[in-house]
Amino acid sequence: MLAQRRAKWVRWSRTMRMAEQQRVAYVLTHPGAFAVATLKSFRANQGLLLAGAVAYYALLSIVPLLILTVIALSHVIDQAALLRTLGHYLEWLVPGQSALIAEELGNFLDHRSVVSWVLLATMLFFSTLAFTVLENAMCVIFHHRVVNRRRHFLVSVVIPYCYILSLGLGLLLVTLAAGSLQAMGQEQVEILGRTWSLGGVSGVLLYLIGVAGEIFVLTSVYMVMPVGRLSLSHALVGGVTAALLWELTRHALVWYFATLSQIGMVYGSLTTAIVVLLSLELASTLLLLGAQVIAQYERVGTASFLAEPKPMHFDVP
Repeated sequence: MLAQRRAKWVRWSRTMRMAEQQRVAYVLTHPGAFAVATLKSFRANQGLLLAGAVAYYALLSIVPLLILTVIALSHVIDQAALLRTLGHYLEWLVPGQSALIAEELGNFLDHRSVVSWVLLATMLFFSTLAFTVLENAMCVIFHHRVVNRRRHFLVSVVIPYCYILSLGLGLLLVTLAAGSLQAMGQEQVEILGRTWSLGGVSGVLLYLIGVAGEIFVLTSVYMVMPVGRLSLSHALVGGVTAALLWELTRHALVWYFATLSQIGMVYGSLTTAIVVLLSLELASTLLLLGAQVIAQYERVGTASFLAEPKPMHFDVP
């Protein structure tokens, strides 16, 4: 019996390797066709509509999530260092608005003594909304998986809270690492009679930590949110794709808001909310597009990949 199971596993493993090699060969030889097929499927799945829903709920969740995180971590780490690190990496998510958000978080921390348990429970609930909607959006993107597999509702309930805890621990580690790198940036090295400052090195390392953390978070989303087990290599493909696209988009947003944008004249006091929502809309679109890349990659070599994607319809009451 054991020998039969082992032989069966060897045959299955060989089949999976051959299928993976065929997928890689197709993508490398037909990158344009793969990209077009991915965009068609993304449009058929109403990707922009899903991204809008994710962005809206992310806007509702981001402030309560940040408040809960800084309240918890301020007990174990210096508040100023925490807000400085948070503001630095918020710039990656909401370019141009991180300073205002960090300032408001600081004001909230100064008056946290008036926060009740009811308010904390309410903020915890709103912090989970974005993760719940993102999971539903992933079900639409990976609809070929949902047909064959179902996730227990208790797992869906627990996932957002696990992500909140993981993000809090990640922020703690990044804050500690950022403090060490900033201290290193104030030091100098003397080589052959010449003095070299380590400020540039620490800046590069901070940026690389941010990019690596971005890829790690995106990869974890693609590993956990879709129904069924997704291989690490497939999730990494989507994570790297979404991270690179977001880096290009983020720098374009920074340049646009700094040079061409007149959004402050149009929206006035609503400028911050509009800019944050626009940034979250673009980030959600690229996040779901990365998921679509994975879903399309999984279907390479199957009949569903060759078929024309059918538009997704939503029942409206």
